[in-house]
Amino acid sequence: MQNFLSLLKREFKLFWQNKVLRLLFIGAPLLYGILLGYVYGKGKVTDLPIIVVDEDRSEMSSKALQMFDDNEVLNITSLLYDQSNLSQIAIDKEAACVVIIPKGFEKMVLTKKYPEIVTIVNTSNVLTANYASTALQVCLGTLKAGIQIETLRKQGVPENLVATQYEPFKTTFVKKFNRSTNYMYFLWPGVLAAVLQQVLLLGLALAFASEYENGTFKELVEKCPSLLKLMSVKIIPYLIMSFGLWLLYWLFTLWFRIPFYDNLLPLTFVAGIFVISVCFIGILVSILVPNQLKATEILMVIATPSFILSGFTWPLSQMPVWVQGIANCIPLTHFLKAFRVLIIENGTLSQTYSSIWNMIVIGLVCGFLAYIALYFKRKNILKEI
Repeated sequence: MQNFLSLLKREFKLFWQNKVLRLLFIGAPLLYGILLGYVYGKGKVTDLPIIVVDEDRSEMSSKALQMFDDNEVLNITSLLYDQSNLSQIAIDKEAACVVIIPKGFEKMVLTKKYPEIVTIVNTSNVLTANYASTALQVCLGTLKAGIQIETLRKQGVPENLVATQYEPFKTTFVKKFNRSTNYMYFLWPGVLAAVLQQVLLLGLALAFASEYENGTFKELVEKCPSLLKLMSVKIIPYLIMSFGLWLLYWLFTLWFRIPFYDNLLPLTFVAGIFVISVCFIGILVSILVPNQLKATEILMVIATPSFILSGFTWPLSQMPVWVQGIANCIPLTHFLKAFRVLIIENGTLSQTYSSIWNMIVIGLVCGFLAYIALYFKRKNILKEI
């Protein structure tokens, strides 16, 4: 028993002496608990962007706009008066819904011609689609009841008969993009992209760290004195293997019969930038941390919460500003935004330029820092020769 207790004491001592393990074991649950608490802290979605096309421009349509404004879930990000370039504007504004109030709406209501308000629901994100469509149903239902009761009272209909009379207008909700609100189409691609980022980071964590541990870094520097070539040698194999994984993902879409056919070439281009950006993050950590296990552990800390922070499921706009800042430093955030635009919303490559630029900036910054760090590592090793 005494021997067993001494072994337990030894294990606790080894654990406490490992600073990285101590930080991960104690710090990671604390960090993620606080971080995820802030991510989902609001508990409900508010101020979702919607677009209203008011073709009627009447007093009654103004009442509808006022109701949308008063609802905490909705935020009218654009008020239009015709449907020109509506699909493009909806993607650019990241609108959860588009509400179309037809021309002559007020007149048709007053003359009992039963007009129709059409709401186009963007189901590329099932969560925001449900929140926005429910809020719009509440607003339009309240407007219906108000118009109906007011009209019937003016006509002298008794109060007990008011609720049994006609509806002043009808509302139609049209699901756009992921019409079936299929979670496979919505969630599966995002998870696979997160997995791709994670395996790249874990693989590249060993790129230079393994050279330091095995004592082969000096030999590598002698064989390849150019820093750019040295970094390229480490990154190119992963670019090639990533292309193989990309083909595998495409085969998965055929196997599972997922209808992702359009914009595959532009998406492949965006995916290439995403992979390069991730590779530079991995290379930077691998150069700075001369231990394989520690480099892997650090990159795991980066990779693990990235999908949650990406805004792919829970809207980024609902998170605190400082959490949004962290999310914007992770390439996955910008890749998944571009993926949604190109594949789910069937947008154009030009509508993903901001995401592409953000990934390029992340890659350039990490690449520059990796170059500087590698320069000093090489300088130190050459002194020993």
